[in-house]
Amino acid sequence: MRAKPAAGDPARPPYEQARDELTELVKRLEAGGLTLEQSLQLWERGEQLAAICEEWLEGARARLATALASQQEARPAPGAPF
Repeated sequence: MRAKPAAGDPARPPYEQARDELTELVKRLEAGGLTLEQSLQLWERGEQLAAICEEWLEGARARLATALASQQEARPAPGAPF
C-alpha cells in the first residue's frame, strides 16, 4: 500500500491543478498518435492524478460532514426550553 502524500507535499498538487492536468492528459490520449509506451506513461500519470483528486474530495467531504455535525450540535432541540 502506497503512503498518501501530505497536504503541502510537492508530489501532491492542489485539487484544481491535478484536475486540469488530468483533463489535458485525457485529451492527449483521446487524440491518439502516441506510442504504446507514451500511452502507458500517460495512463499511469492519469491514475496518480485521479487518486490525488479523490483524496482531495474525500478530505472536503470529511470537512463538510464535520462542519454540518457542529451546526447540528449547536442547535437546540425542537421544543426544548430556552
